[in-house]
Amino acid sequence: MDVTQAFAPVKIAIETGRIPGGVLGIIDANGNRAVEVLGKAQTVPASRPMTRQTWFDLASLTKVIFTTSRILEAAERGEIDLDAPLTSVLPDFRQYAPDAWERKVTFRQCLGHQTPFPAVEPIYTYGRDPDLLRAFVLQREWRAGPAVYSDINFILLGLALERLDGVKRIRDLDPGKGFAWSAPADQSAATEDCTWRYDVLSGTVHDDNCHALEGSGHAGLFGTIDSVLEFAHGLLTGTGASEQTISLMRTPLSERRTHGWERPYIGWPGGDHAHPETIGHTGFTGTGLWIDFANGRAWSLLTNRIHPTRHFDSGIAQLRRAVGDIISTR
Repeated sequence: MDVTQAFAPVKIAIETGRIPGGVLGIIDANGNRAVEVLGKAQTVPASRPMTRQTWFDLASLTKVIFTTSRILEAAERGEIDLDAPLTSVLPDFRQYAPDAWERKVTFRQCLGHQTPFPAVEPIYTYGRDPDLLRAFVLQREWRAGPAVYSDINFILLGLALERLDGVKRIRDLDPGKGFAWSAPADQSAATEDCTWRYDVLSGTVHDDNCHALEGSGHAGLFGTIDSVLEFAHGLLTGTGASEQTISLMRTPLSERRTHGWERPYIGWPGGDHAHPETIGHTGFTGTGLWIDFANGRAWSLLTNRIHPTRHFDSGIAQLRRAVGDIISTR
């Protein structure tokens, strides 16, 4: 399997200084895989090369690799009803306002981002105590708006998983084979020079809210290119999840979304030529995974595009689409 052609746009992005480094991997249903690596895992304050073994902060890939999988598995076991409100597991959610709209939000609506929650909230600015911040998430009066892609949906799903499994922190749960909730700093792709943690982050979660909560359902997972490809292979072959779970991951809930995942739409990150039976997701740190069930293949592009700062136009949106178009037309 030749990945060189698909890696060409990544190579250009690295050589022109748009991103420090990147890894592209492709795998098919037979387990054949090809991986291309180039650039730097870190540039400041010291330089380190990117390798195939580099750990990445997967950011919002956590939503699909971990949280969606665990919620759908819980539903299959009968532990939750996807169409029941979150209060069936989180009875204290907005407990002082029994008629609040938040108490009617269901698991399925959160998976499909079909709720009125805002896209994001700077939860980390409300304090440093993770238990207090959890209470804040559950008790605050959330401003309602049109349905958008929202981290709040998956923060709440993460809290539900903690309750279901009887753990204090989601990071007390097994993240899955090949994944972790942190990674060795000297073996990780560095992310941002954080303005409030006063450090270049490497091996510790970049997402501000996830860090403040000491783990959440919307971010925090670390993995290598091979662990991500292995996860994708499990979905392609049906060996990594049940038929019911995989079916729901592929079942549309809206024009753009399935249960947890994105599906092809005009302008989506997987490119204009992706087969309609493809699902995918991206992560803020510069990560992405797409699974084409019709053609029996998956690809993952992992970059450290926010190193050393997010306040720079890395061109990641165009880069993802360019890579996806090459792969889908081969």
